[in-house]
Amino acid sequence: MDLAEGKLKFIEAWGKLGSEWGINRTMAQVHALLLISPGALTTEEIMEQLSISRGNANMTLRDLMSWGLIEKQHRPGERKEYFFADKDVWNIARRVAQERKKRELDPVLKVLNELTRVEGDEKDPEYKTFKKSVADINKLAKNVDRTLTTMVKAEENWFWGSIFKMFK
Repeated sequence: MDLAEGKLKFIEAWGKLGSEWGINRTMAQVHALLLISPGALTTEEIMEQLSISRGNANMTLRDLMSWGLIEKQHRPGERKEYFFADKDVWNIARRVAQERKKRELDPVLKVLNELTRVEGDEKDPEYKTFKKSVADINKLAKNVDRTLTTMVKAEENWFWGSIFKMFK
């Protein structure tokens, strides 16, 4: 396999992985292209290399910046904007975890906390089952929240060392 074929394969694979992480396929593919590009790229270069429209490219670049996965830079004397990705995979994993926590887990925790205050007859089997299920899911969600918070704040070596200790 030559480099050009390898790049295409990586971009496609990252697109599939991104959709598993809660990022749409095009967003992940633009991110992949920026990851494997040695320098920053313009919107036009991204559009050309991925065969996407200007609107799609602009929207995708804006979304990637809001996730903190890419940055924009300007070059003196040029009007074009250039985009580049942080190539540190630990930083990428932390940013994705942080964004998914904010967009998905935090709203669920809020609802679960509200549901723990539902009142009813403690002798009613339906109420008891509801309360136990909500409490158990809330406990799990809070544990996931603590783990993600730790991951986002942790250094890579410390985090993986802690994970590996659990499996010894």
